[in-house]
Amino acid sequence: MTSSNGDRRPLIIIVGVCAAGKTTLQNGLRKLGLNAHSIAQEHSVSPRFWRRKNPDVLIYLECTYETTKQRKAVRWGIETHNRQKEILKDARENADIFITTDGFLPEELIETALSELRAKSFYE
Repeated sequence: MTSSNGDRRPLIIIVGVCAAGKTTLQNGLRKLGLNAHSIAQEHSVSPRFWRRKNPDVLIYLECTYETTKQRKAVRWGIETHNRQKEILKDARENADIFITTDGFLPEELIETALSELRAKSFYE
């Protein structure tokens, strides 16, 4: 498989609500040589924005609003968090891997994602 940028490694796209761990997971997977990219779909007006990337693997990360507030200084309320989840509904329904990240340390998130990638034969 070749991604749109010519990279022959499978393209892994990571989406999720704010502060769910998208960048952390992207960076961790890249350090392991994987072609991982996070997109801020939760801020898009297009609920199907992720599809434009044509990923080989779609990872969806979710956390509660309380976790978001612990991880990031947000100035918005639960309504915005719920709106993000609504925007991400299509991605969630089509995700190859779904991870709830509440209580995870960065290393645990990366290891959980790797375990899921291996279980689904996306990573050896």
